[in-house]
Amino acid sequence: MKKAICFLLPIVIITSLYAQTNPQIELIRQIQTELNQQKGFFAFAYKNIQTGETILWNEHETFHAASTMKTPVMIEVFKQAAGGKISLNDSVLIKNEFKSIVDGSPYSLNSSDDSQQDLYKQIGNKLPLSALVYQMIIMSSNLATNLIMEMVDGKNITQTMRDLGAKDIMVLRGVEDNKAFAQGLNNTTTAYDLMLIFEKMATAQMINKKACADMINILLGQTHNTLIPALLPKQVNVAHKTGTITGVHHDSGIIFLPDGRKYVLVILSKNLVDDTAATASMARVSRMIYDYFAGN
Repeated sequence: MKKAICFLLPIVIITSLYAQTNPQIELIRQIQTELNQQKGFFAFAYKNIQTGETILWNEHETFHAASTMKTPVMIEVFKQAAGGKISLNDSVLIKNEFKSIVDGSPYSLNSSDDSQQDLYKQIGNKLPLSALVYQMIIMSSNLATNLIMEMVDGKNITQTMRDLGAKDIMVLRGVEDNKAFAQGLNNTTTAYDLMLIFEKMATAQMINKKACADMINILLGQTHNTLIPALLPKQVNVAHKTGTITGVHHDSGIIFLPDGRKYVLVILSKNLVDDTAATASMARVSRMIYDYFAGN
């Protein structure tokens, strides 16, 4: 029987019609106690893939997507590849000039603000699309993201999210489109929508089974691991994508236990005053949820 719990700080609201078990109530209490220590706003969504149990907190609150938008970009790449529009073997010219969605004026990325700077050394050369997708996810390359966005188009990405049932994810623009930022045209997400698309990936309910497996394999290579995986046992695998800008730190993905069980977890934050302390707290929340899941 599926069970759902929704709650907001500081009041717990249990919406399930079914009686909640003591472990669930204790988990909620622990999470509240942990995150109440931090200045900021948090949301998360958890789903047990085996049972359908969900625990949701501020799940429909809108957040700046930061680099979590790169997961929808990857999904669109694999969708278009499956449809024959593009190929992951396509060669892509590496350049650093893009057009603002506001007026088409050119802008460039600052390599010093990019977490993957080696790609800038390839400007003028061509690389396979598959290599750019890999760098976009595991190193969160902004340059790779913008190059891919030019190929697949933000409107297509957002429509694919709608087709998957994600009603609130918006992928409007590439990274560092400052004119768009100044007009409030930002990529946004919710914890619920990210949970939804990772659930569909984990259960091979998008594109096709091979595409889901290939995307998960890329996500397993993630190099930014200070949040969801940080305090988990080393034998636990996490296929995930992070997102970080000033005052914001997100993580979202699928957690695989050695016994084959898996769950989806999304933790989002904004208005953080102390990113380091908040990240440590969110990592502890991730461990609490793991302990709860593993114990059941």
